[in-house]
Amino acid sequence: MPEHELERRDAPLLGGAILNSTIEIVNEVLSKPTVFKDESFLSIEYIPSKLPHREDELRFLVQLFRNILEKPGSMNQRALITGDIGTGKTVLTHRFGLDMMKAAKTRKINLHYVHVNCRECKGSSFMILKKVIAEFAPDFPQRGFSSEEFLDVLMEVLDDRNAYLILALDELESLIMAEGASPIYNFTRIQEDRINAPMRLSIICILREPKYLERLDKSTLGTLQRNLIELDDYSTNQIETILMDRIGLALKEGAIYQDNVKFITEIASTAGDARYAIELLWRAGKYADTETSSEITSEHIRKAAGSIHPAFREDHITTLTLHEKLLLLAISRILDHSKLAYATMGEVEDVYNVVCEEYRKTPRAHTQLWKYMKDLSTTGMISTKLSGKGVKGKTTLIGLTFTPASAMSKWLESILETAKKVAERSSNPAR
Repeated sequence: MPEHELERRDAPLLGGAILNSTIEIVNEVLSKPTVFKDESFLSIEYIPSKLPHREDELRFLVQLFRNILEKPGSMNQRALITGDIGTGKTVLTHRFGLDMMKAAKTRKINLHYVHVNCRECKGSSFMILKKVIAEFAPDFPQRGFSSEEFLDVLMEVLDDRNAYLILALDELESLIMAEGASPIYNFTRIQEDRINAPMRLSIICILREPKYLERLDKSTLGTLQRNLIELDDYSTNQIETILMDRIGLALKEGAIYQDNVKFITEIASTAGDARYAIELLWRAGKYADTETSSEITSEHIRKAAGSIHPAFREDHITTLTLHEKLLLLAISRILDHSKLAYATMGEVEDVYNVVCEEYRKTPRAHTQLWKYMKDLSTTGMISTKLSGKGVKGKTTLIGLTFTPASAMSKWLESILETAKKVAERSSNPAR
């Protein structure tokens, strides 16, 4: 058989081999156990049926908008919700909107809730309105209209269908930055040109940076600020409550110990960010599954923290003093061989002394170690807290934050070994 025909016959076999190998990888992963019962409950898109620590804000929203259900068309409403990332702005308004539609349905009121992310619409009022109208009339022509004309069309659609709309404008900063105050003014004042017509459009504005409100005219700003809901950062205990609620839904029983739930909350609570805590839990679960572990350990959490929020770089280590590196190595070695998120101060001192002996250095006294500990804590490499239940007496607990203990140990050992060899060459120069 000619050589070129042999080459043609062999090519499909090679492609088939590659295809089979990738299918085998998929089947291999799917055949392995998982810590998840239903990971969709950890999705950013999931809207929980209850909102721990946001019940009061939900009640206030319902109070503001209750007239839509009691006397539809008699008045419209506007509200402004502010808060940092992960404080529950989006999930609060989604939950409110879904529950209001349910209540309206039982009263035979044609109420719609539409949630639009202004950033995803590139800050364009035209794209925002196009998305809103598509909820009612998917086949409506998308060209030939200005945003002002589109707003008039929206009101006509609502009139034709005897419908009422609560429109949530999320990440309002994007719209203000792109088009200024005019779109907000038009949204809030559209009803003024409709004398004796039913009030059909209500607005919820959601933003993280209140400073952008300074770009609005005083009249529009005054109307929004009259119904202001400010969401504070979640506390550590509140984040833990939210996590426990999601864990019951998403994870198999025994997939994570309470100490490691607390570890996640302590990492996330520095910013009061519940969304970050949930993302940490999900990603840590993925690391556990990758290692075929039936349990999410503190090491999985540290890996997750490093991948989501990589606050640590190798060059951070090079700026540390020698004994800070030795102390950090002691902490890393303890946690690398432990399922716990923290080591006690006594354990760290014991291993630090061993590490000093290994590298032929004289250990520093307890008082100096405390100073090193505070300095390392300031850099964000470690976290410290006082012991609670389960630990005899009161002691300081030390943990790593954003870096896996195994990786930290390897980096430190490599750096210290290199420094040791350099020092040995300097003290014994070649003749």
